[in-house]
Amino acid sequence: MRKISALLFVLLSTVSISGIAVSAPKTEAAQSAAATAVKPTGETVKPIGEVAKAVNINTANAETLQRELKGIGKVKAEAIVAYREQNGPFTSVDQLLEVKGVGKALMERNRAMLSLE
Repeated sequence: MRKISALLFVLLSTVSISGIAVSAPKTEAAQSAAATAVKPTGETVKPIGEVAKAVNINTANAETLQRELKGIGKVKAEAIVAYREQNGPFTSVDQLLEVKGVGKALMERNRAMLSLE
């Protein structure tokens, strides 16, 4: 019984020591590479220090709306411009909710970026 206990102790000690060696900390180069690795999201990122300007929904063209607002593609941008041309200038940012395809979540995501002037 003592031999089995001794063998088991040696075996477990060896396994735990090899586990420590395998989980050695990353080198500085590996940590730096991991920190700078990025995955493309398709969103445009503004440089640090560049303040985002508000988009005037009464004068912006479809291209500008699509480029500057989150979740606004070509079709929704064109719908916003068409609504404005049909109904006149927006009198409230919340009036965007009347445009087909613009819901509450999309509106809230962009509220800080929208202006009427």
